Amino acid sequence: MDSPGYIVLSRLIAAQRATAVTANNIANAETPGFRANRPLFGTVLERQARADAPFGGRDLAFAQDRATWREDAPAPLQTTGNPLDLALGDRDGFFVIETPRGERYTRAGRFTLDPAGQVVDPEGSPVLGADGRPLLVPAGAARIQVRGDGAVVTENGPVGQLRVVRFADAQRLQAEGDRNMAAPADMPPQNVERPGVIQGAMEGSNVRPVLELTRMTDEMRHFQFVAQMAEREGERLGTAVDRILRRR
Repeated sequence: MDSPGYIVLSRLIAAQRATAVTANNIANAETPGFRANRPLFGTVLERQARADAPFGGRDLAFAQDRATWREDAPAPLQTTGNPLDLALGDRDGFFVIETPRGERYTRAGRFTLDPAGQVVDPEGSPVLGADGRPLLVPAGAARIQVRGDGAVVTENGPVGQLRVVRFADAQRLQAEGDRNMAAPADMPPQNVERPGVIQGAMEGSNVRPVLELTRMTDEMRHFQFVAQMAEREGERLGTAVDRILRRR
């Protein structure tokens, strides 16, 4: 295959990944705390050997999958009235949970109490307090109040304080599943003193379904167009080979 064929294939792969990212956004349109992803593509230039552009050579541009970035547009808040449904007023903040793989970070504040009285996420992972230990609500507590600074109190007195953190570059966080984030070793979390915790509410997804469906339609058409180009390029090469063989 010559260079035009490889260029078309590189664009075909990029179009396929763009479609996959958009499909994942649509699938998580109702996931609490989810933020829409966008693929980031670049070009790789290859200078034709032993030729100077523009007289005898030309630059060949291949599509390159560079990264995926998350949109930081605010998501709507859903009022639930559940005392352990929590949202963050700080747009850059994350709750901290403890998993078998270490600390993970999330904006999906849909929490409950496990049989031991620990505040946990839907997967049963404990939510950590400011002291680095799982937040524990004493048995028999009837009223749980979470204040704006993350302090948790019951009718029997203070229980603890939620740990809320932010990062210098949140785009470097690696998604694990549809809710949790993992931080690289060289980017430690920074504690947020005033996280603006909102009790009885939950942050939704910032995905806009109508926009994503429109984007999906456009990307599918583009994928089909590039696929047709790849098919025609294959036919062109086949025709060229047939002509060469006939001359011989």
